[in-house]
Amino acid sequence: MERIERESMEFDVLIVGGGPAGLAAAIRLKQLRPATSVCLIEKGAEIGAHILSGAIMDPRALNELIPDWKALGAPLDTPVNQDTFMILTEKGGWPVPNLLLPACFINHGNYIISLGNLCRWLGQRAEALGVEIYPGFAGAELLYTASGAVKGVATGDMGVGRDYKPTDAYQPGMELLAKYTLFAEGCRGHLGKQLETRYSLRHGADPQVYGIGIKELWEVAPDRHAKGLVFHTAGWPLASDTYGGSFCYHYGDNLVAIGFVVGLGYSNPYLSPFEEFQRYKNHPKIRPMLEGGKRISYGARAMSAGGLQALPKMIFPGGALIGDDAGLLNASRIKGSHSAIKSGMLAAEAATEALAALREHDDLTAYPEKFRESWLYEELYKARNFKPWMSKGLYLGSLMFGIDQNLLRGKAPWTLGLTADHLKLKKAVDCQPIDYPKPDGVISFDRLSSVFLSNTNHEENQPCHLTLKDSMVPLSVNLALYAGPEQRYCPAGVYEFLRNDSGVPHLQINAQNCVHCKTCDIKDPTQNINWVVPQGGEGPVYPGM
Repeated sequence: MERIERESMEFDVLIVGGGPAGLAAAIRLKQLRPATSVCLIEKGAEIGAHILSGAIMDPRALNELIPDWKALGAPLDTPVNQDTFMILTEKGGWPVPNLLLPACFINHGNYIISLGNLCRWLGQRAEALGVEIYPGFAGAELLYTASGAVKGVATGDMGVGRDYKPTDAYQPGMELLAKYTLFAEGCRGHLGKQLETRYSLRHGADPQVYGIGIKELWEVAPDRHAKGLVFHTAGWPLASDTYGGSFCYHYGDNLVAIGFVVGLGYSNPYLSPFEEFQRYKNHPKIRPMLEGGKRISYGARAMSAGGLQALPKMIFPGGALIGDDAGLLNASRIKGSHSAIKSGMLAAEAATEALAALREHDDLTAYPEKFRESWLYEELYKARNFKPWMSKGLYLGSLMFGIDQNLLRGKAPWTLGLTADHLKLKKAVDCQPIDYPKPDGVISFDRLSSVFLSNTNHEENQPCHLTLKDSMVPLSVNLALYAGPEQRYCPAGVYEFLRNDSGVPHLQINAQNCVHCKTCDIKDPTQNINWVVPQGGEGPVYPGM
């Protein structure tokens, strides 16, 4: 398509992504230097539209960012009052005494929240300080100076047809230019991935590893609601050699956030994280809580889990990676919003110092220095061996991580390494198919009815944002060797292997179903799938997730 000249706007700082990291950075920039011009773009239709998390929030970073958040009405209104951790068997389970749990599993002083609603509130605070926020605009292309520094991003063109030609609704994207650009796209960011390659940011780091979190929001019967209860499980339905577990949080007015996390390093290509979640809900310890209730919403999102040793270099000429774009989630605590907020604050402080010194488009070296001196680094250092140990199996991993935390206090003289998730998938011939029960439509459901509750929408007449580097690989490799794992690891029914009247298979990509979880970009065994941004404002719209 012929390039049409784009309009441009200039700012001191541009932030790509309206999650907790990006919003915290925007707020901190204006707190420190009100004259700083700050623009934040968000690919979702509104702030919070694409935000999905459990979520339990440690308020430590929020206390630092907005000390009077309670008086200002931040939506943290359900303090944790009960922690339960249970190892499930197929028919029952046994609780783990809190005295035996590492401190990272104890949530006293934390809050059960909707992270999407918190981001909406943070967005209001940012706008009140003068931040320009533009939802519905996806950062689609990196822009560079002549010397190779990042100078901003271009938003995606709108109204481009499936044939890559402009339609009658065509509108070119805009160039948003800045002295510094902070990338807060969340896990497996589309632009963050490109930055890692261009600037070799992963040199010397372990591969990042991930989990997929699948979540439903339920309104349950009042007599089955225990406001403030945090309930985690491990074990069934997953095999002991597969990392994963569940969460169940009671908050608000009879609301239960229930979900399942599966580490994407699993080896059996027949495993379906979505189906594991559905059968988990039918467990005797879980189903009674949901019976008589109503499922309100559904969503899924990948999360970084590698920890400290998997962090890339977080700065490059002209910008920085913050939040889960850098991989700062603490997998052992199943928390990332506090670390995202803190990283956004640290990057904002570094950018403010640089702007005050009349610098631009250089390395914000103060950001990683501030990170190394912060409580966030200390927390991630203590938890650094969690995912490596847990990748060795539930029982051995739990034992060794318990020793690491309870006896060695996270200060073991070793740091264990990581292996990329896509390298761990075994051939189908070496694995046993898994027979999943059919959904009952009451407690367990199918993918399409679930995607409906995510309010996902994409204009069908646009280039497919799930791109293939080689169109033959899905058949010659994925289907032939791995039994087509993308039709199972996708939680939204995007990938289907269909056969024509002659029995010849082909891959159909239902891109309109995509909930932007990024699992396909991560788990594809040959890394042949490349997730790119669709038109701005599309994808899920999560209410209260």
